[in-house]
Amino acid sequence: MESKYALRNLPVYQPGKSLEEVKQEFGLSEVVKLASNENPFGCSPKVWEALREEQAYTSLYPEGEAPQLRKELARRLRVDPGSLVFGNGSDEIVQMIARAYLDKGDEAIMAEATFPRYKTQTVIEGGIPVEVPLKDGVHDLEGMAAAVTERTRVIWVCNPNNPTGTMVSGKELEAFLKRLPEHVLVVVDEAYFEYVDAPSYPDSLSLLKKDPRLLVLRTFSKIYGLAAFRIGYGVTSEAIVGELNKVREPFNTNRIAQRAARAALTDQEFVRRCQQVNREGKEQIRAQLDLWGLSAFPTQGNFLLIDTGRSADEVYHALLQRGIIIRSGAALGYPTHIRVTIGSEEQNRLFLKELAACLKKPFRERG
Repeated sequence: MESKYALRNLPVYQPGKSLEEVKQEFGLSEVVKLASNENPFGCSPKVWEALREEQAYTSLYPEGEAPQLRKELARRLRVDPGSLVFGNGSDEIVQMIARAYLDKGDEAIMAEATFPRYKTQTVIEGGIPVEVPLKDGVHDLEGMAAAVTERTRVIWVCNPNNPTGTMVSGKELEAFLKRLPEHVLVVVDEAYFEYVDAPSYPDSLSLLKKDPRLLVLRTFSKIYGLAAFRIGYGVTSEAIVGELNKVREPFNTNRIAQRAARAALTDQEFVRRCQQVNREGKEQIRAQLDLWGLSAFPTQGNFLLIDTGRSADEVYHALLQRGIIIRSGAALGYPTHIRVTIGSEEQNRLFLKELAACLKKPFRERG
């Protein structure tokens, strides 16, 4: 009964509004969604080619261990196949971690402004979330290390962080790990790591070989464009994989998602193109913000957290009526910021044009 009382104050996760919902609500024929950090270019064409082969197997249960995907991903990452665990999106692995490692009264440390499911899953399991404020939008690793107690079981580090897009470096992460006692599991969530271009970003898979307390989360939802399929993975020690498998549902990743992920891995040229267009889009938006005198956190993801200098909720609703879906930072602890996904060049242009109208700023077409 006590866990139910703890859940009363938990907010329900609110995804970005759908295209169909906004079209119907405001009578619009064209809507641009830049709210959920999705890939504006979809997924590799190789995915759809591969899925034709799955039509004959839709009546069969999927392989719970994802053997083919496990083998091919392990080869690509140069890790042991036994070090991989798969989830219905990497957020299901967040749930598995909380279920496997947190008992009532255990503590889990996380940033105050970060991916909200860390806190939610901690509370669901009867754990105590310990939130450490960010410093200039970046994880305060010193503060997080200082918050560790005998009851700490898990530390969550979202890198790059959602919603700020900021990152901790390899040196910072290594120094942080050295400060922690052995009873603490460190989860580094790298959902956006394919978008990172900073040379100082951690080589977390190499760190895994030296530190068995580390678990790295990644996903096919972002740059691979498979968010609708729900497939993510974790890389860690075989011992931790064994613990997670105890709480993993037997058929948690469906066969079609597994096949889609396998096909997506074969098209790294698609990934490179998406990386390049994301860099160009980031520059496109930043250049306009500079002209307006507006700031944004230095992002290593495919999104920007922009300080509009006005109520984020007001800007959000104004853009929504103009057919642009973004996220208000109000619920994220940033009442004047909006989070916007970096889209295609045309989507970015439309966003900037409508933002200019909302903020009464000049907008000049690029040409």
